Amino acid sequence: MTPQEITAELKNLFGEAVQVNEPESWQAELDNLRLLVLLSEDRSWLRALVTIAPMQEALPFMQQLLEANFDETQETRYAFFQGLLWGVFQHSRDSLTSTDFRAAIARLLTIQQQGLGNAFNDLAETQVRQIIRAAKQQGQTLEATLQSLERFYEEGVMGDIDSGPATRNRVLGAWRYQLERLWETVEP
Repeated sequence: MTPQEITAELKNLFGEAVQVNEPESWQAELDNLRLLVLLSEDRSWLRALVTIAPMQEALPFMQQLLEANFDETQETRYAFFQGLLWGVFQHSRDSLTSTDFRAAIARLLTIQQQGLGNAFNDLAETQVRQIIRAAKQQGQTLEATLQSLERFYEEGVMGDIDSGPATRNRVLGAWRYQLERLWETVEP
């Protein structure tokens, strides 16, 4: 893709929100979106980036983010730089097609919109599986495990002891859903 083709594609996608500094950089800002497209110094490589979260918020999910890089992010990747978690796409400019460029931008926007949500859900599922495994190793049933969690909430070991009954019921309902969903899939 030539710099002019990159400009045309970005303008097709984002209209007047695109700021052009041809032939080396582009930026699009809309609502919560800030997309940067940069060419390498020799202009042979293109890099497109979106910010996702501050690094400190993302660090607890490092394992899940790296696993997503391997399994889920397709042509994009998660990366840390300058205290931020970024969504990044890199490609040789000469062999980049408009179709691939548009797909990569769409994927970057998707992972930005997801934020840390998928990583959080993956971590939570891993932890629920660990709880189930430990409960099964102790010979507990699903109901006994749920009763233990309820007791932990009542005693303030888990959750906020000052939360109201509606919040407590909602949280325990989420626990029940996850435990019931995963119980049969976990081996002790």
